[in-house]
Amino acid sequence: MNPEQPYAPGHAASQTQHHEWRTASNSAAHLLPHLHRAAQQLQQQQQATPRPLQLLDVGAGSGTISASLAQHLAPLGGTVLATDISDDILARAAAHAADVGAAGNMAFRRASVYALPFADGAFDVVHAHQVLCHLKAPVEAVREMVRVCRGGGGGGGLVALRESDLHSWCVWPETEGLRKFHRLMVATLVANGGEDRGGRKLLSWVLEAGVDREDVEAGFGAWCFSTSEDKRVWGESMISRLQSGQMRDKGLEMGITTVEDIEDMIKAWREWIETEGATLGLMNGEVIVKKN
Repeated sequence: MNPEQPYAPGHAASQTQHHEWRTASNSAAHLLPHLHRAAQQLQQQQQATPRPLQLLDVGAGSGTISASLAQHLAPLGGTVLATDISDDILARAAAHAADVGAAGNMAFRRASVYALPFADGAFDVVHAHQVLCHLKAPVEAVREMVRVCRGGGGGGGLVALRESDLHSWCVWPETEGLRKFHRLMVATLVANGGEDRGGRKLLSWVLEAGVDREDVEAGFGAWCFSTSEDKRVWGESMISRLQSGQMRDKGLEMGITTVEDIEDMIKAWREWIETEGATLGLMNGEVIVKKN
């Protein structure tokens, strides 16, 4: 597997704007109770020679979740190493960490999820959010993340994954323009080699990677965009992607959309942002692997 498989949508502002809405609280809530418990156990078990809990965030992108996790771990002495395959997006993540005061217990390194440059069991916790659905070989990526996760004992041994399921969208008002957008988004993700049903397949990917079913907690968590600010962040990002971006270019290149269709989609998102009763719900598959 090519260790440099690119992130097909790219890291332009139009693609990452809505990513930067994400925090540990709204996008990694399934991990937080386990994370705090693991850090506390580590402190208690190693009082004589304490060491910090070490978390690896794979495919960190703009790093807003990474920085938020670092803030959760700071009082407990934990550290976060954020990785991505793009030097530019890692620089942006480092700048964000500095802006929010999270840089003190963070580090950044370029790395591919297919070939993580770390020893077996190097980290207590490994986290990835919306990474596998963009990969051509998600099972191989899971296997690599499990490899660098330390076994249980001493508070660690957790792999936390979360993936969207694009067929779980629940939007209102459900206009034709937004239906066109959804079809375009699904088609371009699949054409790029991604998986549009990643959320529902997540558990099966983990099991295919060799993890025992008894060591996995699986569930689903939702995003909800309904406040004026949340709708603005999401809707404006989708408009930007339609005005200029890989999804627009790919759709036109494939002949599955037209400039006129794109204008309809942009109009639909603008109307959605301004509609007081508008909502968007998105389902995400979630997994916690407890490595023994």
